[in-house]
Amino acid sequence: MSDQYKSREEMRKAREQSKRRPRSSKKAGKGGSSLWKKVFISMLVLGILGIVAGGATFAVLISDAPKIDDSKLKDSFSSKIFDMNGDEITEVGSEKRTYVPYDQIPETLEQAFLATEDARFYNHNGVDVIRVGGAFVANVQEGFGAEGGSTITQQVVKNSLLSHEKTIKRKAQELWLSFQLERKYSKQEILEMYLNKIYFSPSSYGVGKAAEVFYGKSIDQLELHEAAMLAGMPQSPTNYNPRNFPEKAEKRRNIVLNLMARHGFISQQEADEAKQVPVQSTLVEPKEKSNPYHAFIEEVVEEIKDKTDIDASSAGLKIYTTIDPEAQTHVESLLNGEGNISFPSEHLQAGVTLLDTETGEIRAIGGGRNQAVGGFNYATDTRRQPGSTIKPILDYGPVIEHEKWSTYEQVADEPYTYSDGTPINNYDRKHKGIMSIREALADSRNIPALKALQEVGLEKARDFAVGLGIPLEETIYEPYAIGGFSTGVSPLQMAGAYSAFGNNGIYTEPHAVKEIEFPDGTKMKLAPEPKAAMSDYTAFMMTDMMKSVVTDGTGRAAAVSGVQIAGKTGTTNFSEKERQSGNIPSGTAKDAWFVGYSPKYTAAVWTGYEKNDEKIYLNQEDQQYAKRIFKDIMTEVSKGDSTDFSKPNSVSEIRIEKGSKPPRKASEYTPRSQVSIEYFVKGTEPKQVSQRFERLAKPSGLGVSYNQENNTISLNWNYDNSQNVTFQVSQSLNNGDYQVVYSGKETSFSVPNAVIGGVYRFQVIAISDSGSNRSDAASAAIEVPGAPEEEIEIPEIEVPEEEPPPAEEVPVEPETPEQPEETPETPEVPEEDQNNGDGQDDNQEAPPAAVPPQGNGNGNGNGNGNGNGEGTQ
Repeated sequence: MSDQYKSREEMRKAREQSKRRPRSSKKAGKGGSSLWKKVFISMLVLGILGIVAGGATFAVLISDAPKIDDSKLKDSFSSKIFDMNGDEITEVGSEKRTYVPYDQIPETLEQAFLATEDARFYNHNGVDVIRVGGAFVANVQEGFGAEGGSTITQQVVKNSLLSHEKTIKRKAQELWLSFQLERKYSKQEILEMYLNKIYFSPSSYGVGKAAEVFYGKSIDQLELHEAAMLAGMPQSPTNYNPRNFPEKAEKRRNIVLNLMARHGFISQQEADEAKQVPVQSTLVEPKEKSNPYHAFIEEVVEEIKDKTDIDASSAGLKIYTTIDPEAQTHVESLLNGEGNISFPSEHLQAGVTLLDTETGEIRAIGGGRNQAVGGFNYATDTRRQPGSTIKPILDYGPVIEHEKWSTYEQVADEPYTYSDGTPINNYDRKHKGIMSIREALADSRNIPALKALQEVGLEKARDFAVGLGIPLEETIYEPYAIGGFSTGVSPLQMAGAYSAFGNNGIYTEPHAVKEIEFPDGTKMKLAPEPKAAMSDYTAFMMTDMMKSVVTDGTGRAAAVSGVQIAGKTGTTNFSEKERQSGNIPSGTAKDAWFVGYSPKYTAAVWTGYEKNDEKIYLNQEDQQYAKRIFKDIMTEVSKGDSTDFSKPNSVSEIRIEKGSKPPRKASEYTPRSQVSIEYFVKGTEPKQVSQRFERLAKPSGLGVSYNQENNTISLNWNYDNSQNVTFQVSQSLNNGDYQVVYSGKETSFSVPNAVIGGVYRFQVIAISDSGSNRSDAASAAIEVPGAPEEEIEIPEIEVPEEEPPPAEEVPVEPETPEQPEETPETPEVPEEDQNNGDGQDDNQEAPPAAVPPQGNGNGNGNGNGNGNGEGTQ
């Protein structure tokens, strides 16, 4: 028996042998004494009744508590994982453990866990009331999460014997079984159970395996700072993983070192010295070979841990997931260079998330290229600035939702500044004047996006984005309009947000697990509930605008034949400091995104270079890979599905005459080239019809004759007020296509060198000098005679009422040129015109989001950008 047990037993015996305090012989007075006596007796009776009632209730709650089962306490039970169809695909569990008996656990490692999880472990009987209060104080002093309220004994019971339902009954059983566990096992045995069943990462369970996986050594070789890191990880294995989140991990490790010093296990000097060691300095590379499912399985294990605190690897669960095995295998093969895409470098990384648009179920995860198990997951763990992919979420979506802007809303793309006076530029440092927000989004213009954000307001825009699962601080700033975040987002989060646009505004948090089943047959649903994140009109109108991005704008390389695709491109740039220190060429990018969806699937793709001694920037060619990956995956999973998005009753479809402001309906005479199909929230549609285009009077008296002597065909016609019009004559020979043969002011026209025996047809129209209006066609036909003795009957010509197809379009006003598929190269900017900033899509360097209104800062993921910059789409 340990010294702690001996001292505790001696104290108990001493208390039992002590004499009771003798009662006072002094008699109390009758008055107040009698009243107080009655009160005391009443309180005593109530207390006894409460104790009895509480005891009875407690007895009922624990009546069906499970028995202490040695096998469940000491052995691990692997969990089976099933795919979206209910077929078993793999198991997770005991093969990732290295069991370590108590006598081989080094004192430093034991002390690190005791200081963090249960400093009074050797002084309680399984439940520590003092620890509950101490944990509250520690969380206030050391930061949230410094200590938990449950003892190590309680955690062993919870993880090995009970379900993880948050009910009074389960808690009562946990307390009862903790007392029973302490009676049956020694403290050392309980601690051994605990340390060998802790979950650290998908590739390691228990301290023995964790030491091997993270540090490449046995636990007896661990240094103080390494032991402290391992002790800090179990509270949140994902967030405190030193490989993936070194800053969070270091902060957590330092908290553990402080706790060890506070409880007297080490000196403060030892703690301070250990804090100086970089948290990643002694880590080793992960070695476990990956399989096609590893990235998805990691998300499954993490999701169960986060939602239930259950270690899926040892609970013997049946886990019903959302994975599509074929899609997952395709994504893994594609990223590893086994598909149709040849990557330019092994250092080019990619993160992919594929969702079911309607349900939010994750169908596949591409955690990275050539990733080992336990490596950094670029689909779920990465936090990169989103660039212009944020525009539908933070700019145009909110302004349609709250201000009911139409897809035709006219915005000036002009020289402009943020509210603090810092200039904002487009990727090409040019301005295109008045345009619709549909055109602005398709061409990824930054200035109209900022104006949309300013129109709706920062607070409403933030709330809209948060409702779509985008993690934002309480206060956001104008550079966020073009992706200038102080922190970033993951492909998983972006896919979840975009899927709501494709699902009529209903957002369902992306999830990999539908349900888990415990060994006793009980089940727990883990799928989140869907919620309305926006109006259906916002979802549909944003979707239609993003379809234009793919058909006519910067996302054309992501188009999938026969599949209705909506989406958005995005790139981010380097700060000027990074460019200079890394010798990074202008026109290059740090990140390239494409996020898009069909009615059935949503995919988010991020690409960028991992840190290495060679190339770290995306050139113009590299920036196309996100779109290519998206297209390949969507082509594979869609199988030619041509289902389109349904227009809700809240939206009106209107034929708008281009360039009209305020918007006017196109008239029956508006040329097709001047008509744009736009969408309006019902009740906000324009009522007036444009009068810009009218039908002119048709030329009259059209006659056609043939002069055999000079072999010439002559046309003549009449027209009132012919000074204000130009005539266009179109000719067809032997039923061929009409070709324009004359355009001018004269009311006659001749065709020399007529083809003998040829049948000529002519159409003559009048066009106003402004080019806005035209007439119906006057028509005539003639056959040039051949041999004199033959009479050829000329068929009767039916004159069409509709406008003939012109051989050439009469120019009315210039249209925006088609966006090139390749991203235009960013021009070199004189040094005096360059500004420090980063993280803005289209390489837009935005002003700092952290502290307005000054325009300085670095938005490379640690801060925000500075607004005077440019970039690519």
